[in-house]
Amino acid sequence: MSEDVHDVVGRYFDLAARRDVEAIVALFTDDATVTDEGETRRGVDAIRAWLTGPVAKYEYTTTIADSEALGDDQYRVAVRLEGNFPGGTADLNYDFVIDGNRVSRLRIAP
Repeated sequence: MSEDVHDVVGRYFDLAARRDVEAIVALFTDDATVTDEGETRRGVDAIRAWLTGPVAKYEYTTTIADSEALGDDQYRVAVRLEGNFPGGTADLNYDFVIDGNRVSRLRIAP
């Protein structure tokens, strides 16, 4: 991952690889939003439900292809997911907005 990317972004991917739900949730602000598959979840309870629901129903690996700073406290990480979900592979951008040392917004989309 690029040195230009905030530490919390790297921690997100490390914790996601271990499927450490509570540690991932702790990375988010109380009112954070996560948008994935066109649906937006707001707040840590909704993010926890996303991690234990839609995210947990498949097994997959994440390979980071690229990462960059987009501006003030905004970062993009390009990843390839490979797993047992429909299609088997997906190339996605994870767009993070950081507030202090926590994630205030995450958008996952092609």
